[in-house]
Amino acid sequence: MKNTYQLSLLALLLFSEAANAVEESRCFGSQDNGRLENGWQLPASGENYSAYSYVGVMTGRNYVHSRVYEVVVDAYAMLETKANSKVYVYGETGFREGGKFKPHKTHQNGLSVDFFVPVLDSEGVSVKLPASVLNKLGYGIEFIGAGEYDGLKIDYGAMAQHLWALKASADKHGVKIWRVIFDNELQKQLFKATEAKGLSEALVFSTKRPWVRHDEHYHVDFSIPCNPRH
Repeated sequence: MKNTYQLSLLALLLFSEAANAVEESRCFGSQDNGRLENGWQLPASGENYSAYSYVGVMTGRNYVHSRVYEVVVDAYAMLETKANSKVYVYGETGFREGGKFKPHKTHQNGLSVDFFVPVLDSEGVSVKLPASVLNKLGYGIEFIGAGEYDGLKIDYGAMAQHLWALKASADKHGVKIWRVIFDNELQKQLFKATEAKGLSEALVFSTKRPWVRHDEHYHVDFSIPCNPRH
């Protein structure tokens, strides 16, 4: 069973890479009222990261603009050396052709990506945030206090390293990061981390209260010139 699962993931990854190589993406409209042409599907997994759900990958819920794809994948590659003991998980992004993406209000033009918070277990080891149908594939998890959940705690240092890597990768590819949405109270914990020094000046963190609490994941909106929606 395990071998079958691994082969399925490999086949899916190879198929995605082949499809992605065909044509660059084009975005239209905005994150909350837009669409996408030729979206690229993020890899199901890499050396230090994986998608939140095999089902999510199979149902095509991890497509992004081709330039965002490059930023995200290169950022993880940077972390292979800068944070080689850390495990990362990305969440939902959007459909191949964009458009409405329930239950999200945004994620419509390939420029929005959810990243699940990196976590440490009781022994201080970096582990994947558990995702299953019982917790809405991870989105139903609720962190309390300074960022604790069922014996796990948010690894703010690893989160800061990932955000720095995203910025470096975005700069490299000529892409701007518009904003980061993360729970306002947990932002205070993030900025206490040594690795987060200067992060609040380097990136724009939303201070508005989002329509749903962003504690188990941080939402990143990228900025790329898009065509008018039509």
